Amino acid sequence: MRDLAWGIAATGGIARTVGAVIAAEPGMRVAAVGSRDLGRAAALAAELGAGSAYGSYAELCADPAVDAVYVATPHAQHLAVAEAAIAAGKAVLCEKPLAASLADAECMVRLAREAGVFLMEAMWMRFNPLIRRMAADPRFGEIRSVHASFGFALPFDPAHRLWAPELGGGALLDLGIYPFGLAQLLLGAPSEVRMTGSLAPSGVDAEAGGVLVYPGGRRAIVETSLLAPYPNSAYVVGTGMRADVQAPFWAPSRLVLSGPSMETEVHELDPADNGYAGELREVRDALAEGRTESQVMPLDESLAMMGLLEHARAQLS
Repeated sequence: MRDLAWGIAATGGIARTVGAVIAAEPGMRVAAVGSRDLGRAAALAAELGAGSAYGSYAELCADPAVDAVYVATPHAQHLAVAEAAIAAGKAVLCEKPLAASLADAECMVRLAREAGVFLMEAMWMRFNPLIRRMAADPRFGEIRSVHASFGFALPFDPAHRLWAPELGGGALLDLGIYPFGLAQLLLGAPSEVRMTGSLAPSGVDAEAGGVLVYPGGRRAIVETSLLAPYPNSAYVVGTGMRADVQAPFWAPSRLVLSGPSMETEVHELDPADNGYAGELREVRDALAEGRTESQVMPLDESLAMMGLLEHARAQLS
């Protein structure tokens, strides 16, 4: 089989990071880079060994040498780039969150399903081996509580993408998706959402925290903020075992398991295996098997997350 040829849509930090993983991964290569700035596209293409650079995302998606497109643009541009890639028959790996709104995400999923084209949200946390180990461990028994936070202090600047509503800014979409996502992975869909928080002068959510309530009294305590530093760690408590996940919990390199009837277990991760390679391999394997959706990060769960984040945002003032 020939190498899976990727097109990288955007040239920011995450595009460079994931592009480097693609270039180093056996059986994959970066074929092209696209940006609204041709010079920046050409510079990243040269860095990653790609043969082509384009000054528009439409040109990137139309390149017949590209098999799959990694969308690393700001959230508000995800739909337009994914739509062009899907129309061209390219598989799409789209950075989290899947879109800037539930409506946009629903449109992306509908287009992909109608076209029979692979689409997946690039939630690297789901592909971290320690997170996957924790989620699959039956010794937890019934998980009763999940606590997770992600926050840092970012000076307000209306031009910064995290403070700009037109770019899909706010704490929830960029940071909060991780604590909410850990709760979703381990507990499923909540029956009730109770949130407090505040808005920035630009109107985006500056911070949010609260409780996700599940049947039987189970709960998740989730916090996110652009105003203050949080522990950025997590712990999970089950009827049979507890897990402490060191910061950053969404990409942990160390997991500690303990319980009343077991010796403490410490699991450590090869720093190179942080989840990026895992999500790329999932795309490769799905295409080889003829699947159009991921079994690890299903589209229905991406849609459920967008709805959950919008519901949480609506409770802030």
